[in-house]
Amino acid sequence: MSKEATPDHPVHRYISARWSPYAFSPRLIPREDLFSIFEAARWAASSFNEQPWRYLVASRDRTEDFEKILSCLLEGNQTWAREVPTLALGCIKTSFTHNGRFNRVAQHDLGLASATLTFEATSRGVYVHQMAGIRPGKAREVFSIPDGFEAVTALALGYRADAGAGAPELRARDEGSRTRRPQSEFVFGAEWGKPGLGST
Repeated sequence: MSKEATPDHPVHRYISARWSPYAFSPRLIPREDLFSIFEAARWAASSFNEQPWRYLVASRDRTEDFEKILSCLLEGNQTWAREVPTLALGCIKTSFTHNGRFNRVAQHDLGLASATLTFEATSRGVYVHQMAGIRPGKAREVFSIPDGFEAVTALALGYRADAGAGAPELRARDEGSRTRRPQSEFVFGAEWGKPGLGST
């Protein structure tokens, strides 16, 4: 079964191929691939080059560390993420280093770093499922996250499972078609709600 997107306009094939499965193969990701995936995050753009992102990462072969990250997910995410080869928590530094002021775009920049690593992961046949369903307070406690930093998201990384794998209640999500709203609903010109690039 293909989950390839059907874009209205040409895009890079790794963008079309990217999606977020719930069922993952137990096969571990080679360390050299993980280094390259997070190297991609390293080179993401950020405001004032602050690079506010931090990642806590553990693969299933590091059982104790993996269980720590798993414990920081909401229960609904724990049910399927416990089978994932690699888990990560995405964290941010909440203030700028150069002036100590609140960095209102830190979450944006974490998202950009995670998108960049996702592109690299996709190029290597690795799927990334990003999650907002985490317990930030638990993460602070378990990992001794210092003041001025906070956990924001989680990421599951791994290879796609065989068709039909995974919990039955989640299988429909993995097997369903991919949809997106058209550009006319989110790309505006000088007036809100009016398409900014003309008709498609």
